[in-house]
Amino acid sequence: MTKKVVAITQSNYIPWKGYFQMMRKADVFVLYDTAQYTRRDWRNRNQIKTMNGRAWLTIPVKVKGNYYQPIAETRVSDPRWAEKHWKTLKQTYGKAPYFSESEAFFEELYLGCESEYLSEINYRFLSGICDLLEIETEFRWSRDFDLSGDKNERLINICRDLNATDYITGPAARAYMDESLFEEVQINVDWMDYSRYPEYSQINGPFVHAVSILDLIFNTGPKALEYMLAKV
Repeated sequence: MTKKVVAITQSNYIPWKGYFQMMRKADVFVLYDTAQYTRRDWRNRNQIKTMNGRAWLTIPVKVKGNYYQPIAETRVSDPRWAEKHWKTLKQTYGKAPYFSESEAFFEELYLGCESEYLSEINYRFLSGICDLLEIETEFRWSRDFDLSGDKNERLINICRDLNATDYITGPAARAYMDESLFEEVQINVDWMDYSRYPEYSQINGPFVHAVSILDLIFNTGPKALEYMLAKV
């Protein structure tokens, strides 16, 4: 049987390199945006590295009551967010070694973003950055699959629908995943290891890993993929 690796996770806004490393290792990457939107999470925000330390770039969104809404139904509350974020990125990374090489690409990605839905915005950036990095992983949406059962069963159902042999996920999933259930249906679980990333030349002070992949792209350019792969 041919190996087929599937990853399933919520969409994030301009996520860090670990997210893209997991995507690159997968044959199919399922955006689980039927999940509930969570406040102060990575769905609508991420960090960049500035001269004054790490700073948040946050897409303002409309929320209902106690946030009981799927990510896919979450809408932007200020249409000027993209213009503001792009201005901040130019001010922060304008002098980075490879900013000019991808400036036009990201300017269009930001200023041409017209969707009011967070999921569609995240997908625009995820797929665009994948194109830039030549990551050819297939994207799918969780809404296209059988989502019955508990959290583990929903993940397994998606994997089985995709004929997955392997399921790859981050270490945070250990809090709720029952690996034995995957073993019962002959799906191997592969846990991401984010602990061995090499450092790269980075502007704006002491090195930090956990910032948006834009930091990596603007600082390393065509060598970005080399720094997404953990040392073995």
